[in-house]
Amino acid sequence: MKWLTDLPTTMPMAYTVIALAVVAVAGLALGAVRIRGIGLGIAGVLFAGIFFGHLGLAAPIHEEVLGFVREFGLILFVYTIGMQVGPGFTASLRRNGLPLNLLSAAIVFLGAGLALLLGLIFHIDIGAVAGLFAGATTNTPALGAAAEALKSVPGVDSARAALPGLSYAVAYPFGIIGIITAMILIRRMFSMKPAEEFARFEAEQQRGVEPPKRLNLVVENVNLDGLALRDVPGTDAFGVVVSRIKRAASPEVAPASLDTILHCGDVLLAVGSKKALERFKILVGRVSELDLMKAPGNVIYERLVVTRNEVLGRTVNELALEQMHDVIVTRIQRAGIEMTAVAGLRLQFGDMLQVVGTRESIEEAAGVLGNSVKDLNATHLVPIFLGIALGLLLGSYPITIGDMPAPVRLGLAGGPLIAAIVLSRIGRIGRVVWYLPATANLFLREFGIVLFLAAVGLKSGAHFVHALVHGGGLTWMLCGAVVTLVPLLIVAAIGRIFLKLNYVNLCGLLAGSMTDPPALAFANTAIGSDAPSVAYAAVYPLTMLLRIVVAQLIVLLFS
Repeated sequence: MKWLTDLPTTMPMAYTVIALAVVAVAGLALGAVRIRGIGLGIAGVLFAGIFFGHLGLAAPIHEEVLGFVREFGLILFVYTIGMQVGPGFTASLRRNGLPLNLLSAAIVFLGAGLALLLGLIFHIDIGAVAGLFAGATTNTPALGAAAEALKSVPGVDSARAALPGLSYAVAYPFGIIGIITAMILIRRMFSMKPAEEFARFEAEQQRGVEPPKRLNLVVENVNLDGLALRDVPGTDAFGVVVSRIKRAASPEVAPASLDTILHCGDVLLAVGSKKALERFKILVGRVSELDLMKAPGNVIYERLVVTRNEVLGRTVNELALEQMHDVIVTRIQRAGIEMTAVAGLRLQFGDMLQVVGTRESIEEAAGVLGNSVKDLNATHLVPIFLGIALGLLLGSYPITIGDMPAPVRLGLAGGPLIAAIVLSRIGRIGRVVWYLPATANLFLREFGIVLFLAAVGLKSGAHFVHALVHGGGLTWMLCGAVVTLVPLLIVAAIGRIFLKLNYVNLCGLLAGSMTDPPALAFANTAIGSDAPSVAYAAVYPLTMLLRIVVAQLIVLLFS
């Protein structure tokens, strides 16, 4: 067994990977344990890391290696979150961005005020207060900002400079438990059922983006007799697409194009929003009892996926599928939202087009669009690494505020998140397509958060018990719990009572206001969806910036 005991020195990298794997396995097993339906979930990895860190498992691991694993895991996690929520981010921001960010800012400032007040009451050094603020809000960049600010204060020795890290380690574990506890308490206080709240959230997401409907109409307006569909007044303005037609004298249905000539008695299948169809009905005639979707004819509809680079960024009108291949595009689905295929809508990779035509014409259109499931599920590594690099450059850019001794940065978490949101919204730059398959996104996200939590736990575990017993740790832990819980409960109650926020957005708000990936992972598990990530991403950038600035201000203004 000597080879095993010598492993940290003979093969230090192998030992590091084994240690991380042991923590991950134990933590995931711990997180899977549920009591009355409640479990730690992915946060179990953090507590397994603290346990093994206390036993000394992390002692032989170089601090730089552990730091790299921690930060790289965090980068993967936040980048994939940005790629996931990016397509629907702006719509969510328009609907809820201002109130969510105001509530998030309130949580930050309430937490800072409580930390300073408790520090004054219990005579806690300002360095430890800053560490409590960072740990209780699970914000590692804020800890780094506070530590750098403390180093710039004259007369600070090494022992005092270590205080932020120790108080952070003590407050951090309950920081995660506190956020999860707040989510559970809010749910029980207002008797919220996650399934019902998620249904309400989906309804709110669809508000203003009405899914297309079908309507069968009989042409009765004599003024339309002999007109081509393209010449029907107001068709473009209504946003209605006519996909099928049945002639009065024919038993079969045929595809309809813009050049199709209308006659009284013809039956049309129109696709559009409810309001648009009502206006179109007034122009055309009356509703038909005949359903052209079920009528006989050489017309079918299929869903085709946009996977060919040559068509990305082009509009539905520019593709000219109707003129070139006799295929009508009726609907487009993107990021779970279904829209009418208006002529000016630009296509992105992964868009799902519902098309109508003959089998032969649809096969031709499939060749134009790509329609390759293999390409849709392929993971392109160049966009991933390029996006991460751009995000890190953004996160490392120094932002100077007043006379502060150290510049403010978005950091390794904020930069990649914002870059991923922007790039996923753009969709394509040249031949680089910013698209990540759902399976790859989920894998990288879970892998990243496990690495991050395992590294944080191993590093914190070595000092956790000592700081808890000998360094005023119990007082720090109590103060940290107050700083974590009180602002969350107050703001969540305000959001529910006065702003009528649903549980999905509340969970995303609470996790995002603490910039806490494990809490987001718990919220996603509790809801059974990634929906809380939308609110999380909406508040994350501003919150991250505020926490970094406030942590520095605590030290610089009160030391």
